[in-house]
Amino acid sequence: MADHEENNNENHEHTEDSSQKEGVDRPGRQFYIPSQIVDNFGEKGRDHLNKPFRAQFLLALTAGSFMTFGAIFSILLATGVETQGLYYLLSGLGFAAGYAMVFISGAVLFTEVNVLLPSYLFNKAGLMKMNIYKFWVTTYVGNLIGAFVVAVFIQLSGSLSETFYPELSMYLDHKMKFLDYGVKGWFEILVSGILANWLIGMAAFLTTAARDITGKILGTTLPVVLFVAGNFQHSAANMGYFSMGILASDQYTWYEYIFFNLLPASIGNLIGGAILVSLLFSYAYKEDIQTSLGKNK
Repeated sequence: MADHEENNNENHEHTEDSSQKEGVDRPGRQFYIPSQIVDNFGEKGRDHLNKPFRAQFLLALTAGSFMTFGAIFSILLATGVETQGLYYLLSGLGFAAGYAMVFISGAVLFTEVNVLLPSYLFNKAGLMKMNIYKFWVTTYVGNLIGAFVVAVFIQLSGSLSETFYPELSMYLDHKMKFLDYGVKGWFEILVSGILANWLIGMAAFLTTAARDITGKILGTTLPVVLFVAGNFQHSAANMGYFSMGILASDQYTWYEYIFFNLLPASIGNLIGGAILVSLLFSYAYKEDIQTSLGKNK
C-alpha cells in the first residue's frame, strides 16, 4: 500500500514537471519565413498601388531625396580612405543610410517597386491595368525629381567642403566608365543593373524578414554594401550621384547620364528585381503562400 502511494506521488510529480515544461514561455521567432515575406511583398505592392496619386508622388519624391542624401553620405564617409576594403565598406554604409530611411519610412523607390508589384501581379490577374504602369512611371519620375531637388538644396546650402568634389568626380568616372565601350558598354550596364536590383531586392527581402528596427537596418545594410563595392549599376542610387554631378561638374552631360547609364540600368533593375527576386520566390513558395492575393483564394 505504501509502495502504491509512493508510486502515485512519483507519477503526480512527473505529471507536474511535464506540465511545467509544456507551460514554459519560449521566445517567438524573430523573423518572418520566406513565404510570409512574399505575402508581405504582394500586399505592400497592392497597398502602394491603391494609394491616391498625390500620396504615390510625394512618397516617390521622398525616396528620391533619400538617394541623394545616401550618395552624399557615402562620399563623405569614404573620403581620404586609402585602404580599398575599408573604403568600400564605409561607402556602402553611407549609402545604406539612404535605403534604411526609404524602407522604414514607407517611401516608394523605383527599384523596390520592381520587387513589390510583380509579387502582387504574380498572385492576382490583371496585368493590363493601366494604373499599374502609371504607378511605375510616377515612381520613377518622382524619384528623379526628388533626387535633383535635394541636390539643388545641398548646393545652395554651401555646406560641403572642397574635398568633397574631387571625390564626387571619381565616383562619377567610376559609374560612367562604360561610356567608352559603346554598345558593349550599354549592355554591360544592363547586366550590372540586373545584379544591382537582385541585391536590392534581397535587401528588401531581409528588411521585411526582420521584426525589429535593428534587424531591418542590418538587413538593409549588407546587400547595399555589396552592390556599392561591386559598382553594380543601380538607377535610383545613381540618380543621387548624377544629380550632384550635373550641378557641380561639367565632365558629363545630362543626356549621357540618362541614355548611357540610367536607361540601361533601369531596364536591368526591372529584370533583376522582378524575375530574380519577386517571381522566383513567388513561384518557389506558391504552395505555402497564404494571402488574400492568392489566385485560389
